[in-house]
Parts: sequence; C-alpha cells; structure tokens
Amino acid sequence: MFKPVSNRPDFAKNEEAVLKLWESEGTFAKSLEQRRGAPVFRFYDGPPFATGLPHYGHLLAGTIKDIVPRYQTMRGHYVERRFGWDCHGLPIEALAQEALGVNGAYEIRQHGVEAFNEQCRAMVLRYVSQWRETVTRMGRWVDFDNDYKTMQPSFMESVWWVFKQLWDQGRIYKSHRIMPYSWKLSTPLSNFEAGSNYKDVQDPAVTVRCRITEGAHPAWGSEAYLLVWTTTPWTLLTNFAICAGPEIDYLAVKDADGAVYILAESRLTAVFGKNPKVEILEKLKGADLKGIRYEPIFPYYKDKPNAFVVLTDDYVTTTDGTGLVHNAPAYG
Repeated sequence: MFKPVSNRPDFAKNEEAVLKLWESEGTFAKSLEQRRGAPVFRFYDGPPFATGLPHYGHLLAGTIKDIVPRYQTMRGHYVERRFGWDCHGLPIEALAQEALGVNGAYEIRQHGVEAFNEQCRAMVLRYVSQWRETVTRMGRWVDFDNDYKTMQPSFMESVWWVFKQLWDQGRIYKSHRIMPYSWKLSTPLSNFEAGSNYKDVQDPAVTVRCRITEGAHPAWGSEAYLLVWTTTPWTLLTNFAICAGPEIDYLAVKDADGAVYILAESRLTAVFGKNPKVEILEKLKGADLKGIRYEPIFPYYKDKPNAFVVLTDDYVTTTDGTGLVHNAPAYG
C-alpha cells in the first residue's frame, strides 16, 4: 500500500526534487495568478548589492522575507514579489575605480563621468546568477525575471516622487548630523560604507621640543626644552600652550649633546629607549612647571599675549606621549 521509505534520507536531494517540482509545475506563478484581483499586500524589500556574493545574513533575512508574503498570500492577498538590486553607493564605485585605475573624484572627472558610470553599470550585476541560484536553493519564492534595479530611471523617478510627497507635506527639514566622510570621493558615507574600509594605519605621531625662554631652573642651563607629543602634527601651527599634570612626576634630563629635556618620568624609556643614555638633573612635579614660558613652535602668533606658557590640569595622562600635552585651541 505504501512506497518504501529509506531510513537514510538524502535531505539535499529531497529539497532539489521539491524545487524541480515547483519549477516544472510553475507553482509560484500559479499562486500569484490565483490571487490576481484580490486585495494587494505591499511588501517593501531592501534590495542587496549584486557586487558581492550572498552570506549568512542574506540567507537569514531572505527566509524571513519569504515567510511574510507567503502568509499574506494564504490570507487571500495578492503579493507581488519582485527581486531587486541596489546598484548605487560606494561599493560599486570603489570596484570601478580599481578596474579603471583611477583614484578619487578628480581622476574620475578626468577619465569622464559617462565612461565611469558605464563601467559601474557593467560591473554592478556581476554576481546575479550566483544570487539567483542561492536564493532559489533556499526555496524562496521571488520573481527574478521581472526584477528591478535602482539604476533604472523609472525606479529613481519613483523615489523622487516619494520625496516630493514628503516635501509637500512639510516632512522634510534641514539639519546637521555628524557623518563619516570620504575626502577621496567628497561624499558622506553610510555606516556600512565606513565600516567596510576600516584599516590599521600608522599614526603620524611626532615629538617636538620647545625651547624654554623664561622660568628654567638654574640646574638646567641655557639649552632646556619641553618635549610635547601629538598624533595630529597639523595642529602644531596653532599651538598656544603646553599642559602638564600637576601631580605627575617629571624629570629634567641631559643628553650626550648637552641639551636638557623636560618630560614625565614614566615616559623616559618610551622617548629615549630602554637604556636611556641621559643624565638626570632634577625630579619635580608638574605643578613646578606652571608658568614656564617657551619659544613658539611657529612664528605666526608669536606676539599673542598670555600664550606659549605651561599650564597645569588633571586631564593630562602618561599613557602615551611625553606627559606634556600640546594645546591648539583652534582645533578644539
């Protein structure tokens, strides 16, 4: 009466058999046709980029996205399900730049915007066949033959139409928001775009000596310098002060050339090496440095009153640098 069933089923082959049956019977198309003319249920799906292959996140979200239209179809609604492709954004532009050997907005204009756009169009759907195979293998019912692409004028015009409706309703306003920004492409970045380009880089840290002009202790001699450290060298142009930690221990040390340098005691080996060849002249607190004046690093603001002096504050740390903080008010 019953067909024998193996106790070692091959689930993958069973799934493939079901997919072939759906394809041969046109099951998905029939489910749509049965509901044609019924109340419409709109399902808005955020389309993926076709510039990369589907991953676990796509599979999970795609399964959920398949459940909702199926359920609403079972409830008697007509649910059109067209697959879509996000063709805009920096991922495809980065790939096109790499393919063309151009770098940044200026070189794109030199190459020609139309030619660059055509390169993007040629590359944006490179993995469509792999997407179709994977999504179909998931058992997701979706229309690939009547898909949409965000680069189609009809799609872009529909977005502008929606924007116009929001504008007419007074729902669009101008404000300010802190955004990641690409100086290479002169455009704000989405969190996804910024996150896809994080890199480990070498910070351009510099250590600068500032010659003391007033307030040097007698033991230091005439050639004494304050050592400051910064990872933003461009801010040195507007240096107006140096800050020390009032309770931090500092040293005055003399090197082999006879120059004297002031820095935090705990940063001595970080600055001069594991076996520093220096003579320790004096040990003092940061509070003892307050009021010492020094020669401006650059001459642009040399006549400013009350500038180029050592201040003290508890925010100073000795985790990095020299224990003396370069202050540039113009940069916050």
